[in-house]
Amino acid sequence: MTRNLLLIGGPAHEFDAIAESLDRVFRDVGIASTIVDHPDKMIAELAANTGVERYDLLTVHALHWGMDSDRYAHLRETSAYNLSSGDAGAIRDFVTIGGGLLALHTAVICFDAEPIWHGLCGAAWNWERSSHPPVGESEITVTDHGRVHPITTGLHDFTIVDEVYGFLDEDPELVPLLVGSHGGRVHPVLWARSVGAGRVVTDVLGHDTASLEHPSHAAMLRRAALWVSAGTADTVGTPPAAGRLEDDRTD
Repeated sequence: MTRNLLLIGGPAHEFDAIAESLDRVFRDVGIASTIVDHPDKMIAELAANTGVERYDLLTVHALHWGMDSDRYAHLRETSAYNLSSGDAGAIRDFVTIGGGLLALHTAVICFDAEPIWHGLCGAAWNWERSSHPPVGESEITVTDHGRVHPITTGLHDFTIVDEVYGFLDEDPELVPLLVGSHGGRVHPVLWARSVGAGRVVTDVLGHDTASLEHPSHAAMLRRAALWVSAGTADTVGTPPAAGRLEDDRTD
């Protein structure tokens, strides 16, 4: 059984329901999740991550940040969080020695673009520029690179009710597997890469359970979780491990 540590929690999303949905999606491919609702608990779990019961995968679908804006002043006392560079380093170490990181949706907003976290995710929310439209139908397109990557090979373009994050601070070397559009520009919504002996997938879709359980998105998430859990002992050219990807088209 592959072991997943799942961080949730924060405002503006139904994170308990999201955790239950992700647990169901992952269990279909033999991944069991331990769910924590605060970054301190995540760091403590990573610090104790030794022996045969080691975690293979860290998944972050959470919204923990410093809340410096006046807009969030009413939440600051109870909910603000700042990730230290030392704790960010512990996450990086988990990945570089062979662990997998799955950064979902609000993960790119978490931790105020702390440099190590930003580097792992490959993009971060910029409070002066980043945006998304209201939740609604979004057209998601598979890129040329996505057509040959094991996470997305065989996936057709699809429509999903979600938020397309855009105008992020992106790593210039980021290679998208899936893209969406808003604000007159095409934006990456899924990318994957190796970091040391580990792997990272960032997927900025997934606002709610309906998105996570959308047939194409759920199948892609299963593949992504298996791919990052495999570490760099696997190769990008191998066939996908999670079976046929479904899509929402009718032919």
